[in-house]
Amino acid sequence: MKDKRRRIGFSYAWNGIKEIYKTEYNFRIHLIAAVLAIVAGFTFHLSNMEWAIIVLVIGLVLMAELINSVIEKMIDYLKPEIHPSAKIIKDVAAGVVLITAIIALIVGLLIFLPKLDSIL
Repeated sequence: MKDKRRRIGFSYAWNGIKEIYKTEYNFRIHLIAAVLAIVAGFTFHLSNMEWAIIVLVIGLVLMAELINSVIEKMIDYLKPEIHPSAKIIKDVAAGVVLITAIIALIVGLLIFLPKLDSIL
């Protein structure tokens, strides 16, 4: 019985990720960027430490995007009419994603630019 509950919990989580993938354009953009970073990682033969950092920042960006989507959907559910406080909540949640993506970009540049420089 316990194993069945775990599988059900996993299926709910997977359904949530699929829903966000289908409905959130920015999540798909972040996934494309993640795939490109992974391909670049294999191309440039990253060290284990570099892989760990890349995987961590990819995970952080995707998590931030998921949390932002949850916040937006909750606000839309709780306060469907336009309200200044709802806008601020949504804007701040989007800001979290932006900051996380900028940090991921900086980390990517720190890891990949020296590798690009060495082959050029």
